[in-house]
Amino acid sequence: MIGPLIAVTGATGAVGGRVARRLARTGVPVRLLGRDPARLPDLPGADHAPAARYGDAEAMRRALDGTHTLFLVSAHESPQRVREHTTAIDAAVAVGVERIVYVSFQGAAPDATFTFARDHWDTEAHIRTAEVRHTFLRDNWYLAGLPAMTGTDGVLRGPGGDGRVAAVAHEDIADAATAVLLDEGTDHDGRVHDLTGPEAFTLAEAAGELGRVTGRPVVYVFETREEAYASRAGYGAEDWEVAGWVTSYEAIAQGELAAVSDAVPTLTGHPAKSFAQFLVENPDSYRHLLPGG
Repeated sequence: MIGPLIAVTGATGAVGGRVARRLARTGVPVRLLGRDPARLPDLPGADHAPAARYGDAEAMRRALDGTHTLFLVSAHESPQRVREHTTAIDAAVAVGVERIVYVSFQGAAPDATFTFARDHWDTEAHIRTAEVRHTFLRDNWYLAGLPAMTGTDGVLRGPGGDGRVAAVAHEDIADAATAVLLDEGTDHDGRVHDLTGPEAFTLAEAAGELGRVTGRPVVYVFETREEAYASRAGYGAEDWEVAGWVTSYEAIAQGELAAVSDAVPTLTGHPAKSFAQFLVENPDSYRHLLPGG
């Protein structure tokens, strides 16, 4: 299968790496981008761009020269993230990239409760002003994050209240993204696809599922905002980062991540993974909760 060159950013990461492997299997030309080219996967038919950070306009132009489509995975959270995104987008447009598929976040809005979702909105707004075809993939929380955020004490804590979250698997995001990238028609142009799991559940229900699969008590402890900031104070993170952690739970409490979309099954042709199915397929995700884990 031959087609236009697709550049995949974050090719060493959880989303970009999965998308890169899927594209490589189809035989389409793929260029892999990453901050450290030595860590890029060795995939058949894929070439490696030189080191390119989003905020380095010249390096991004070199890396994207000759590319038709850019799969843009959002940069690591930082106070400069929007500026890094806009620099990368401008570099892509400058060298003639015709299409950008951007990994955003469900509920992205200028007044989103989750502070990092506001970054995604600003990035989307910049892409909309560029003369480039575009599609936004708005992910919900990652299913993998739920066991990861549960402590070895068996407690998942945060100010999520009784809100529901339609968390989604990395595998489903990658399948959906690959389907969009391989579709060279215009059906996805200007579209926003919310990528969610098949159901929305409370954090207490998530804790109960973790307890069932691990065979030990796992509970969700509701925290007030003040308690949430206090319980995270010992991590040594900067204020903006802690605010992102806390407000991600508050977005759940506000109902901003409860909407379930049919985008994953529509785009991929298979059902989205449930949390129970994810845990069955990924026992390493909760190994730290097992005795001796």
